[in-house]
Amino acid sequence: MQTALADQDKILKELLKKGGGTEFGKEHHFSEVADYESFVQAVSIRDYEKLSPYIAKIKEGKSNILWPGKPIYLAKTSGTTSGAKYIPISSDSISNHVNSARNALLTYIATTGKSDFASGNMIFLSGSPTLDRVGGIPTGRLSGIVHHHIPSYLRSNQLPSFETNCIEDWETKLEKIVEETINKDMTLISGIPPWMQMYFDRLFEKTGKKIGDLYPHFEVLVYGGVNFTPYKSKLMDSIGRKVDTIETFPASEGFFAFQDTREEEGLLLNTDSGIFFEFIPAGEIFNDHPTRLSLHDVQLGENYALIVNNNAGLWGYNIGDTVKFTSLNPYRIVVTGRIKHFISAFGEHVIGEEVEYSLMNVAEEMNAKIVEFTVAPLVAADAGKSYHEWFIEFEELPHDLGAFAEKVDQRMRSKNIYYDDLIRGNILRPLVIRPLKKNAFIDYMRSQGKLGGQNKVPRLSNDRKIAVELEKMVNII
Repeated sequence: MQTALADQDKILKELLKKGGGTEFGKEHHFSEVADYESFVQAVSIRDYEKLSPYIAKIKEGKSNILWPGKPIYLAKTSGTTSGAKYIPISSDSISNHVNSARNALLTYIATTGKSDFASGNMIFLSGSPTLDRVGGIPTGRLSGIVHHHIPSYLRSNQLPSFETNCIEDWETKLEKIVEETINKDMTLISGIPPWMQMYFDRLFEKTGKKIGDLYPHFEVLVYGGVNFTPYKSKLMDSIGRKVDTIETFPASEGFFAFQDTREEEGLLLNTDSGIFFEFIPAGEIFNDHPTRLSLHDVQLGENYALIVNNNAGLWGYNIGDTVKFTSLNPYRIVVTGRIKHFISAFGEHVIGEEVEYSLMNVAEEMNAKIVEFTVAPLVAADAGKSYHEWFIEFEELPHDLGAFAEKVDQRMRSKNIYYDDLIRGNILRPLVIRPLKKNAFIDYMRSQGKLGGQNKVPRLSNDRKIAVELEKMVNII
């Protein structure tokens, strides 16, 4: 915390020195880069498509492309126009993934004094640890890769079994996980919120008990990967009592931040773990020459695209997430959304943070419970007829859906002045809510072959690809 800026400066120098002899380093004249300003001139911002020619050479088995030698793993993840992404993990960078998860737990113990959970049964809902080989390099899901590096002191009471974890089909795997854990006294449960909710629902179906009653010593819920707020109410209702939570911000490209306190908002940025961070004002991310800031120059409350440079050979890499700083001493962030997940069909540039705040704020006020949701634009031929269409699967419907929609729309207008202007100008009419049948999103993800894994439902789309499928699942009230 105290040395964050000095650590970031040190890491940039170390990355440039070690990366200087690689193909990328030679092409970008790292030997001539003296400081951050010259680094910005030498290395442009890139997404996976622009990095892929280098990755292709790594997949062919070539060495010293982005980082000295070859990666020890390739983390395979989905979500680009060119198909699967292969993110390098080096012998230098693996500690970032493993030790950051450890540090999140140790920080929790240090700040709360609670350590009993470590003696009980812990479950880490993850991808399969079975790895393929691409160019001779072990390749698989990040969570499956990290599974091979879980410290020995956690392995003795770790669930599910290795054999169950290797099951690829999520629903088959879930049944086996339930079978293996239903009679265990779990103390820690970790995973992304949609997975955990499916696990909790299945346990309740089989036992009729809330999770907190089924597991009387359950203390800690560890989560990451998506914004927790939309899932919080239903998950906590499934548990039935208060438990502590630890939020993390992991990705295939790095473990970026974790919750270090229960008193302050935000996650502590991982400033001394082999990653040099850059920040671009979110509104400039698609500019040819956007403003690029190091940690020295960030400001509170600004929405930034997160850019990483790391000791696995990612350079000027746009991970696609946006963040805001909630504190500059120490440096804490909240994840506000995805760069590609926004709606600006009419110039409104609505982001994830705005829709999640508006919906969950009203849901709490009107005692509605949300399972999952997504929002898409509906463009009509006539002025004043277009609108944002919200597809929502409710656990509990609000008593007055019309009033609920009106309140959500009012919150949206207060959060986004462009959206408010479009409503006032009769370009858009107020949003429309389409309640969906039970398990609509599970059925949709299954139909797309994306149930389980690291796949998450996009909260926002600038087109109607998802909306067209969900229209078939609208619940007529």
